[in-house]
Amino acid sequence: MSSPFSTRTAIGKDGHCFGQQRFAPLNSWPDNQNLDKARRLLWPIKAKYGNKISWADLMLLTGNVALESMGFTPLGFAAGRPDTWQADKSVYWGGETTFVPNGNDVRYNGSTDINDRADKLEKPLGATHMGLIYVNPEGPNASSDPAASAKDIRVAFDRMGMNDEETVALIAGGHAFGKTHGAVSGDNIGPEPEGADIGEMGLGWHNGVGDGNGVNQTTSGLEVTWTKTPTRWSNGFLESLLKNKWTLVTSPAGAHQWEAVNGTVDYPDPFDATKFRKATMLTSDLALINDPSYLKITTRWLDHPQELADAFAKAWFKLLHRDLGPVSRYLGPEIPKETFGWQDPLPACEGDLIDDADVAKLKADILAAPGLDVSKLASVAWASASTFRTSDKRGGANGARIALEPQVNWVSNNPKQLAEVLDALRKIQSAFNTGAKKVSLADLIVLGGSAAVEKAAKDAGVASASVPFVPGRVDATQEQTDVRAFSFLEPQADGFRNYGRGTARARTEEILVDKAAQLALTAPELTVLVGGLRALGAVYDGSNTGVLTASKGKLTNDYFKNLLDISTTWTKATPGDAELWKGLDRKTKAEKWTATRADLVFGSHAELRAISEVYASADANDKFVRDFIAAWTKVMNLDRFDLK
Repeated sequence: MSSPFSTRTAIGKDGHCFGQQRFAPLNSWPDNQNLDKARRLLWPIKAKYGNKISWADLMLLTGNVALESMGFTPLGFAAGRPDTWQADKSVYWGGETTFVPNGNDVRYNGSTDINDRADKLEKPLGATHMGLIYVNPEGPNASSDPAASAKDIRVAFDRMGMNDEETVALIAGGHAFGKTHGAVSGDNIGPEPEGADIGEMGLGWHNGVGDGNGVNQTTSGLEVTWTKTPTRWSNGFLESLLKNKWTLVTSPAGAHQWEAVNGTVDYPDPFDATKFRKATMLTSDLALINDPSYLKITTRWLDHPQELADAFAKAWFKLLHRDLGPVSRYLGPEIPKETFGWQDPLPACEGDLIDDADVAKLKADILAAPGLDVSKLASVAWASASTFRTSDKRGGANGARIALEPQVNWVSNNPKQLAEVLDALRKIQSAFNTGAKKVSLADLIVLGGSAAVEKAAKDAGVASASVPFVPGRVDATQEQTDVRAFSFLEPQADGFRNYGRGTARARTEEILVDKAAQLALTAPELTVLVGGLRALGAVYDGSNTGVLTASKGKLTNDYFKNLLDISTTWTKATPGDAELWKGLDRKTKAEKWTATRADLVFGSHAELRAISEVYASADANDKFVRDFIAAWTKVMNLDRFDLK
């Protein structure tokens, strides 16, 4: 049994890491029906090995073992996924309140035009319905339209970071095995695990027909067997798909599926050796021959089955390991020697690392470089490091990919300012690297930010301020950087830098909190970082929005003092627009500040205000600086798995 869904590359969530399939809502999704029984069958193995294997690893390893038992040789397997012990409530599954066959009115903004809405699916969602993993197997809105289904498939798999060949490989390879279950009406199926009686002990979907298994089994309601050998690897799926003509029929449970026209009745019945069936397919299967790109791939692989086997092995490995992070985190004896672009590879760190004396000289050179200042250096370092996502371990400062496409041209990174800083740092790098030791651009970017923070702290009167720095980062090349995959890391909004704005579905401050979660920050760390970045002037466009201080560039606690100042009232900068706010003197009504929702949340939200009050106190500046440096250093090192 494999964990049934892959990471949405757009947000780095929904993946296999952490074993989230055990918890609501995933354990009760319609698309995960009866996986509760599969997990229960694994319990004796988990109990036997205990902490030696996580649920997250065990579920995926079981998928590989299943493939091996059916004659397929997977590319390999890597362990290293930790378990969590509660549901991740930070994941946005969609705005709907109902499951498939409904559950898609919000994500398509009410559109029912199945031929024109696929690419309008609300970002960052990938599934076409609440409760589905990918697409509706009966076609968009159960329309039985293969061509429209192909459009949905492309969007869903693209948002998982899969191209057309990988998509076809996963469908054609995955459907070389097994069958769907739709023997009886869903009216006979009991509630999902979260809705079942306590006596079911975490199981659900009780089938009241006969013994509820085998010949009476129902999950999706579709009754499809793709090949004549569903427990052995073969090219039978493509042979059936491409060599038959198809007609629309209904399953015993009433679902729409396809049957071979005048096909031979030679598909073995899975439960009665004396009976046979016609070839059957899903609408989402026929999508592969109703799209020009997919058809070209399937036709080629029909004649070259080893190409399919190779492509499926690679796509399956990617599916299982997409959210495990870089290869340095992989554990176990079955790790492939081959590396792939989607793993965000980095070159090896070679030569002697810079020492403390080198660090001191480089910091001095950076601070003395023409055109550089505290705000610019801090902005670039933060922009580089804060791309990290703890959910799939992508992004971060290591690799200096902020200097490469696509990050170098993201609006949130202020490309003009970024180019100025990178140019100055490269000159320093070039001069230093004429000697025996070498320094990477990635290290210089972080070191520049650290130097800026130290200077800002000392200028604020904290003479002892010191930002820890550990060298060893390397520089990736453009060839090592998957532009499409990294484009999903571009922020829609980033409250840390007062960039962008919220949407009708997610307010600016909510996006900020989600970003903090991806950076593994606590509420106090989130709070002190925003206050410190504002003090440094690290606003994406260099403006003073949210910079609530007259001492920009000094690491003071002015931000919190002025945000909570009771002599200030806040009013919308533009009537009817609650994004940008003006801070007015309560008596004179003179304008003092401008700020966004990402600022005001630290005064309006009870818990965040309580933390802000700590930092706004008259005696808090030293604590503020210490806490900021600690949180800053944490973010700078989030992707330094070699230090953990």
